Amino acid sequence: MKNLYILLIIAIIFSSCLGYKELPVEYDYSYRGNFKKYKTFDIMHSMGLDDSTTTNEIIEKSIVSRMKFLGYKQSDSRPHLIVGFKMYNDSLRFNGYDQPEIEEWIKSQKEDLKYDQKKYDLRTGTLLIQFFDRRQNRSIWQGYATTVYGNINFNNERQLRNAVISILDKYRFMAEGFGDGNTAQMNDPDL
Repeated sequence: MKNLYILLIIAIIFSSCLGYKELPVEYDYSYRGNFKKYKTFDIMHSMGLDDSTTTNEIIEKSIVSRMKFLGYKQSDSRPHLIVGFKMYNDSLRFNGYDQPEIEEWIKSQKEDLKYDQKKYDLRTGTLLIQFFDRRQNRSIWQGYATTVYGNINFNNERQLRNAVISILDKYRFMAEGFGDGNTAQMNDPDL
């Protein structure tokens, strides 16, 4: 009976992985981000606008699920991070930055590095997720996926979830105090 239970769990995990296909994404970040010091988050909502579309609900639930997985607590009272997202159906020119991988930068946390701008001509179907540090009143991380990197169909729930997961997989910081109390060790094997 125990073996049957273990096989059932493995089958469920394996079948859930089959539905996920990681999309290549780009991200950039602020050298002033306190990535090891955040504990709480909330989702940014537009004032007076109806954000209850099915697409927005799927994106929001996927973001909330991922943030909770990383140990963040959702709070509507003075959260450390405010998470915003936007879908761009039309093409756009987008400024990103050519930076060291965030895992490499976090080892030194040099704030005097230069931001080397990188221009993107993004085609239709871009999903952008931004993290704002509420205390600093600035964007500290953004990730984006577009048809340049993989086809996102905003009307397909599975593809939409895959896009959100693919983007947030690039944000690899556990909430401060989550787990064994020293989350930096998970992200930096040299510590």
